[in-house]
Parts: sequence; C-alpha cells; structure tokens
Amino acid sequence: MPFFLLMVRFVHSLFRSKRQLVLENLALRQQVVMLRQSVKKPRPSVVDKLFWIIFSHYVDGWRKLLHSLHPDTVVRWHRQGFRLNWRWKSRGPKPGRPPIDTALRKLIRDMQATNIGWGAPRIHGELLKLGIDVSQATVSKYMQRVYKPSSQTWLTFLDNHANCLASLDFFTVPTANFRVLYVFIVLSHNRRRVVHFNVTEHPTAQWTAQQLVEAFPFDSTPRYLLRDRDAIYGEKLQRRIKSLDIEEIVTAPRSPWQNPFCERVIGSIRRDCLDYVIVFNERHLRGILREYFSYYHTCRTHLSLNKDPPESRTVEPPEIGDIVALPRVGGLHHRYTRIAA
Repeated sequence: MPFFLLMVRFVHSLFRSKRQLVLENLALRQQVVMLRQSVKKPRPSVVDKLFWIIFSHYVDGWRKLLHSLHPDTVVRWHRQGFRLNWRWKSRGPKPGRPPIDTALRKLIRDMQATNIGWGAPRIHGELLKLGIDVSQATVSKYMQRVYKPSSQTWLTFLDNHANCLASLDFFTVPTANFRVLYVFIVLSHNRRRVVHFNVTEHPTAQWTAQQLVEAFPFDSTPRYLLRDRDAIYGEKLQRRIKSLDIEEIVTAPRSPWQNPFCERVIGSIRRDCLDYVIVFNERHLRGILREYFSYYHTCRTHLSLNKDPPESRTVEPPEIGDIVALPRVGGLHHRYTRIAA
C-alpha cells in the first residue's frame, strides 16, 4: 500500500508546476533530515528493498537521491537477491536416500521384534526373498535401536544379591542440652528392614562389635556386609565380622553414595521424624526411634518395594468399610485402614 501511494503521488506530480515541485521537494528533504536525527537505523520492508534495487538499475545518479540509507546497503541487498535467485534455480532433489514406504518400515521392525537375534543382514536377506529390493544400510537405518549392555548393570547385580546383603552406619542427633548422641543402624537390603538399632553417647569398637552380634542372632547373618571407612570400625569389629563368617565390603573414601540404602534410610528418619522433635536424652531417642521403626516397617510404603512396606500390607477393598486414620509417630504420620461400620 505505501508503494502504491508513492506511485500515485509520482503520477500526480507530473501535472504540477515547477514551483510546487521545488517546494514539495524541500519539505520532503526537511522531513528526511528530521527522521535521520530521530531514527538511528531505518527498518526497510521487502517492498522498500525491491524499489531501491529497481530504482538503482534504471535511474542515473540514484546515489545522490538516497538520503535515508547508505548506497552500499542497496548494493548488498542486490547481491543477496542475486544469491537467492541462483539458489532457487540450482535447487535439486533432497539429498540422501529416498524414504521407504511406511508399510515396509513397519515390516522391518516387526521382523526385528518377533525374531530373536535377527540383525540387519538377516532381515535384508528375508526381504530379498520376498522380492523387496532395498539395501542393507536402509534396513539398518529403520531398525529399532536396542541398548544391550556388555554386562549386567549394578541394579541387576544388587537385586540378585539383595537377600544376602546388609549394611551398617552411624548418624548423629543433637539433644536439648547440646549433647551429641550416636545412632547405630543395621539395614537388611532384602526388604529395606532395619534389623537392629541402638543409641550411645560414646561409641567404641567393642560396643559396635556387640551390636553386630545382637543384630544377627543364630543363623541370620548375611553373606556380605557393607560399611564405610569410619575409624570406629576398628580391629575388634573386623575380627567379629570374620568370626560370623561375613565378607566385609568397605566403600571408597568420602563416597557415601556407595552405601546408598543406609544413607536413604537415615535421610528418611530425619525428614519423617527427627527434624520435628527435640531429643532430651538416650532413653527419649530410643523411644522415638522404636515408634518410628514400627511405623516404617508396617505402615510406610516404599518406592523400591512397589509401594509396599517392608512387612507387606494386605489390600483392603471398599467392601470392608469406611476409611479411618490412625495416628503414628506422635501424630506426625497416619496409618489409613478400613473398619467395618
């Protein structure tokens, strides 16, 4: 529309007097000067670019008439248009192999899914016998990518050995009078069950070794026991572990992530319970932990156990009755169950 108005004004100017054209030219120049002072960089449209490209071809001295733009800008526009023109003329078919039919792609993936061990050469040979002429590279391109690890993953290894794995660790709890209590826990990896815990203010190697005996009475000792490199696990504890016929696995220095299950349980104890209470003494802390572990084992659902507690809970259908909430851990958590009306 601006270009059309410009042409209309040009045709109308042909019928004006010379005096009127001079005055109009003066007014236009004044407006251009004013715009150049207020606008640092004009934003020409595609129509504006085409106009000046054509104008520069057919009008001599066009550089002197150009005030809002630099003449080199118009030359650059012309070169860009020249490149685009030749790019359009030189266009060809899309590079690479042409895509194959959707039905053939589905057939390749069905052959791969329904035949164990079939790779690209085997599928390619079967397609040739069916009269389908495609290259083996094309077959490989459209096959489903399947990740096959060179060996079993750590998760699979731990799942296979969960029945014979246990781990132990200490964590600290401050009291109301600024003492520090040490909590010792032993965790069975099979059902994430805390098989033993105790509290002391002054842990020793002898005390820790005795806790290990209390944790695994009779023939309940695990095959492997995972621990960190804390100095509390001295020679006495190591001898006690060997006497129980347990193979000791020691994590790398400063690597708590190598004992993840114990670290996760300690984090759960803090987040679910200890962060909301003030501990007075050892007896008080034992009572809190005893109540929490009862809730932890019988009520709290675990992601790693398919949303089931370590001691499995039965599913209660709606026919049993209404849902009631039973407070646990001093009301911090609740057990939901159904009771007949």
